[in-house]
Amino acid sequence: MKQILQNKDGLVQTVFDQVFDKYDLMNDFMSLGVHRLWKKNLINMMKPSKGKKLIDVACGTGDIGKLYLDNTDIYSQITCVDPNRGMIDKGKKKLSKYKNINWIISKAEKLPLKKNLFDYYTISFGLRNTGDLNKSLSEAYRVLKPGGRFFCLEFSKIQNENLEFIYKQYSKIIPLIGKYVVGQKKPYEYLIESIEKFINQEELLELMKKKGFEKCNYRNLSSGIVSIHSGWKI
Repeated sequence: MKQILQNKDGLVQTVFDQVFDKYDLMNDFMSLGVHRLWKKNLINMMKPSKGKKLIDVACGTGDIGKLYLDNTDIYSQITCVDPNRGMIDKGKKKLSKYKNINWIISKAEKLPLKKNLFDYYTISFGLRNTGDLNKSLSEAYRVLKPGGRFFCLEFSKIQNENLEFIYKQYSKIIPLIGKYVVGQKKPYEYLIESIEKFINQEELLELMKKKGFEKCNYRNLSSGIVSIHSGWKI
């Protein structure tokens, strides 16, 4: 399934080229800091153990990788992947004390890695920015070991009408916050539009099943502002 907005020539790359330097700060502003709790929920749902291999795709500046290492073994080997060089460079600086992270610049649709390598695959707030959902999910399935588990943390569809109204009103001011904090308004207009146009919880669940994942489910957080989808490669 190709995403029309994300396939506009160079749009996504341009967006993240403009915001990577203050990416973490803007995430705190946009979510009022709650994105940190959502990411901790993902790790808690995963229940990772020592000796397991993680690949974190669309890793940004490495938040999930850091949480994973802090919750398992700081000396475990993990792989962080992002298509934006600026984001990777910032992640390397932020996590410089972690010497066991393999950083790769790549899109989710075509990972430069062999199949059956990882116990866990995570993608947080990145799936909706890919150009092709089917290819991204196929690659996730390919690089996971049999018995490996896929996790996707992503903005979703709110289940509460009152909260949805409040959220939509708040969304209107996010580009203005972006203008103030980052000096750029358009990247955040794209981000809001990408959230609005992304598929709902049940549609993503069906796509995962079609790509071969089994025992698929999802968990809504904050009444569906975001959800965590998971599935197993059996």
